Amino acid sequence: MLFSYAALLGGLALLIFAGDLLVRGAVSIAQALGIPTLIIGLTIVAFGTSAPELFISLKAAFDGVSGVAIGNVVGSNIANVLLVLGVPALIATTPCDENGAQRNALFMLVVSVIFAALCFMGTLTHYAGIGLLILLAIFLGDSVRATKKHKKENGSCCTTSSDDDEEDDLDVDSVPENKGIAALFLILGLIGLPLGAQLTISGATDVASSWGVSDAVIGLTVVALGTSLPELATTVMAAIRQHSAVALGNVIGSNVFNLLAIMGITVTVIPIPIPEQILVYDIWVMLACAVLLYIFAAKRLCLGKAWGIFLSVAYVAYIYGVFALDFI
Repeated sequence: MLFSYAALLGGLALLIFAGDLLVRGAVSIAQALGIPTLIIGLTIVAFGTSAPELFISLKAAFDGVSGVAIGNVVGSNIANVLLVLGVPALIATTPCDENGAQRNALFMLVVSVIFAALCFMGTLTHYAGIGLLILLAIFLGDSVRATKKHKKENGSCCTTSSDDDEEDDLDVDSVPENKGIAALFLILGLIGLPLGAQLTISGATDVASSWGVSDAVIGLTVVALGTSLPELATTVMAAIRQHSAVALGNVIGSNVFNLLAIMGITVTVIPIPIPEQILVYDIWVMLACAVLLYIFAAKRLCLGKAWGIFLSVAYVAYIYGVFALDFI
């Protein structure tokens, strides 16, 4: 049993590490090929940082562990709102007044409702996956349009150089300048991701069996929390450095990609039946979190310690509910 826990934790760590290597290597190579920074940020970085969730969901779906495949995404979206926004608010006030946040939060809310409706059909099919990917293309296209419009409107009064603009568009630390190292990062990332997914799924299913709970519970809790750790660590460090203003946008973008890219790609490859427990409880919590996120953006709230406590306690209560329902 010790091996199962080691496989689960080691697999999650390998997924995070390999995903980071993949992003750094891919960004370096893309920059060398002259690909615009905006496109790199919206595609390579966005997909690269979601790679752990993608590989876990794909591996779980192929192994017939549908609870982990869907629970990973639903649980991550819940953790993103309650933990990734809640914990940093305990450290420093988190403003929710980013430009375009309300529009993107509304899109995320609509996407969440559509995704929930598809789940209540019983099985996410190939057609559902194609529909989700079409919505992803719309989201990316709108992001490109909005970014270009913002740059055009502020171009005349902007005093920063083009290099500074690129740094604003893309936030990837330690991108290797040597193309040989970049290629090595890319290869190691591509090797490490499927290996990490294999270890995670194997460990998660064994742990679920030993705990006497369903694979959906492990997917919604341990796996979902593990794959949300990079976002949580990033927002906590941003709060410590008094740069927490970008937290809301990061959460919105991550949740949209989880639903449209991760589940869209996964169910386009292989249909996923939805466990009953997720339909009864977790999907509703995810929708409530989406509504809450939209309220934060629409009201341009500043999340202080009181909100931080509320969101963190709400996540603990949610986890308790997941296990309690599974034992009923």
